[in-house]
Amino acid sequence: MNRRNFISTSLAAGAAATLATKSAESSQSGSVRIVGVSCSPRKGKTTAAAVKTALEAAKTVASGIETKMIDLGGMKISGFSGLAEPQKDDFDSVLPMLKDPVPDGLIIGSPSYFRSMSALCKAFLERLVVLRQPKLMLADVPAGVLAVGAFRNGGQELVIEQIQSVLLCHEMMIVGGKPGAHQGATLWNLAKDDITRDEFGMDTARKLGIRVAEAAIRLAGKKI
Repeated sequence: MNRRNFISTSLAAGAAATLATKSAESSQSGSVRIVGVSCSPRKGKTTAAAVKTALEAAKTVASGIETKMIDLGGMKISGFSGLAEPQKDDFDSVLPMLKDPVPDGLIIGSPSYFRSMSALCKAFLERLVVLRQPKLMLADVPAGVLAVGAFRNGGQELVIEQIQSVLLCHEMMIVGGKPGAHQGATLWNLAKDDITRDEFGMDTARKLGIRVAEAAIRLAGKKI
């Protein structure tokens, strides 16, 4: 066996072992669990509503899907300091929902501020570094991303790309939506925080939730 074949075989075996472990964990829980995180500093507003819509759509895929909503609005979360000692802030209350157990699927939403993710979203993603040690705990977990902007073309797809780039560092499985939402869900806050007025955007959120659920079930390797 040459070196290239050896590496390919080793990588395939490693991936299979990871998926087998996740399948066993899911079987023990008896359900597929999808967590949504709203990374807007405005608690309960458009980004939170969009994430909630995606989670509700995810639950329609199968009766055994459980969802959990995390709204970071109003929380104080500092970015990663690079220091060895633990940082103490509101992230401590969020972390257990992301590792005890690790979710089978993840949906992250952020508003578009100056065509970039929110500072709160960036800080939250940086602090997920604790889920990289001693192993990549989020590896192979399907993840979908949505973004809300003040304009139809307000940088939503740029925000999605930025968040996806971070999630790839965790070796997560990036999931888009269906036609109209291939990259992720893009929503437009066109009516004073009533995100439901954006029918196209709401449809992309629902499609994203469905795709994440479908991928989570497939990777869990079980029927629910």
